[in-house]
Amino acid sequence: MIEIKHLTKIYHTANQDILALDDVSLSVNRGEIFGIIGLSGAGKSTLIRCINMLEKPSQGSIIVDGQDVTALKQRELRAARQKIGIIFQQFNLLSSRTVFDNIMFPLEIAAVPGKEARDRVNQLLEMVGLTDKARVYPEQLSGGQKQRVGIARALANDPKVLLSDEATSALDPETTRSILKLLKDINRQLNLTILLITHDMNVIKQICDRVAVINNSKIEEVGDVLSIFTNPQTPTSQSFIKAIINKGDSEEYMQDLLKEHRGKFSKLIRVSFIGASAGDPIISSMIKKFDVDANILHGNIDRVKDVPFGHLTLELIGSQQGIIESMEYLKNSGLDIEVI
Repeated sequence: MIEIKHLTKIYHTANQDILALDDVSLSVNRGEIFGIIGLSGAGKSTLIRCINMLEKPSQGSIIVDGQDVTALKQRELRAARQKIGIIFQQFNLLSSRTVFDNIMFPLEIAAVPGKEARDRVNQLLEMVGLTDKARVYPEQLSGGQKQRVGIARALANDPKVLLSDEATSALDPETTRSILKLLKDINRQLNLTILLITHDMNVIKQICDRVAVINNSKIEEVGDVLSIFTNPQTPTSQSFIKAIINKGDSEEYMQDLLKEHRGKFSKLIRVSFIGASAGDPIISSMIKKFDVDANILHGNIDRVKDVPFGHLTLELIGSQQGIIESMEYLKNSGLDIEVI
């Protein structure tokens, strides 16, 4: 649905040239929710603004549903933008218009006939759960309700792609969850391709199918969300994961444990559970089978796209052979083992 090829964006100022995007290439599949995560200044906002040509790339091409938007003339670009909806962090609603009229606005620009436009607005109000707010003004709405209006407005022209520019970063956690659930429902109902940018890995975890990690204007890593969470390959990815999954490993604490068990054979390992194995009693079976003790130092379990995964930090204590066989047993049971 979206093909980004060797995209570069340079901002020219009086004093210097600023490289915002450096040879970025990405592919977003039709109907998926694709996330782009990065710190402030990494280039993610520039990237999403290039997709609908609010920013003109310095080099490269962007193909949306088979159409190269970077090659379009202004009139053609206006028509193409009607099929690329966008929702903003700060809502960008018109304060002088009611909720109904805010959603109607893009339909007026597109010259959609009156009854058809009104019917479309009513459908969207029902979709986002704001039928009873049609005649109120933005100042009378909560932040979550304002963003629902923004989503409905972005869907007004029946777009093929929906861009989300940090759409939940101004919202509290509970409201964020409700907005993400709405976006997920819209994705499923309409088979709508959604591309969102965020600095919050929790957003990626809750909603995305795949994710790209951007740092210093470059894409560092791309993969399905579960793979990135369970096996991040770059320091940037690892830092985002650690921010929400505290593996609880203190170097000093680990060294103290090793001193306490001097004279016994012990090994510190981190076990990663994915999918069905997260609910199996594998550790207790290992203890019984190989006559080892397992000191549980830290553990957590979570879900990504309804797939359970978790981490468990263990100290195995016993005979050298028993510990070797225990670790082999864990590996053969489908678990990832990392010796600390």
